[in-house]
Amino acid sequence: MAAFIGLVAFFWPFVVAPGRLGANYAPPLIFGVLLILVLCVVISEIAEGGISSKALAMLGVLSAVNAALRPLGAGTAGIETVFFVLVLAGRVYGPGFGFTLGCTSLFASALITGGVGPWMPYQMFGCAFVGMLAGLLPRATGRREVMMLAVYGSLSGYLYGFLLNLSFWPFSLDPNSSIAYLPGLPFTEQWQRYLAFDVATSLGWDTGRAVTNFICITLAGPAVLVTFRRAARKARFRAPVRFAAPKDEGPR
Repeated sequence: MAAFIGLVAFFWPFVVAPGRLGANYAPPLIFGVLLILVLCVVISEIAEGGISSKALAMLGVLSAVNAALRPLGAGTAGIETVFFVLVLAGRVYGPGFGFTLGCTSLFASALITGGVGPWMPYQMFGCAFVGMLAGLLPRATGRREVMMLAVYGSLSGYLYGFLLNLSFWPFSLDPNSSIAYLPGLPFTEQWQRYLAFDVATSLGWDTGRAVTNFICITLAGPAVLVTFRRAARKARFRAPVRFAAPKDEGPR
């Protein structure tokens, strides 16, 4: 449900015209709904045994780490230092953990850097999708796993920019522009306009983010994966509970 609401929040320009959903109060409404859904995700993960109290502590630690790492890149030339931790944590701890970590990391970072605004719920959703999809990647081990995560990290850099551009594209250009949003156009024409807008405005920044993700995961990925998995084993995040009858020791 949280992922579905996120997709609706991003792809509404292909469904309805601007103004019909109340553009002035839509971002705060989305933000409130997002916080409720994240809380529901955490509660459901706890109920299913996917997140324990120790995993919640790890969630808080990694959220603080990401919030501290993000200002180091600050998005200059597309360089973002927050995504590789999202990818690796989502890979080790699962899609629910990755989704929640993406939201909490951006929320904490916005509070620290003063980046609170109507764009924040979209940034939270974008990072949430990056962490969630990392937890859904196929199984792999060793160098193959690191390379798979590095390639995914590069693609996630483009995915994040692609999603974030959807949040302001309908309001950012003169309607007479050939790449502007025009209500009422068929989906194919609207889609071509948006692809041209994305390439023209943010392809360079997204490439910087993709390269940063690839380098960080390639260099730090093996060590970070080992650290995360060792922490998971020691904390027994998903330790199975088994009930067995006592063995019959016979008469003494």
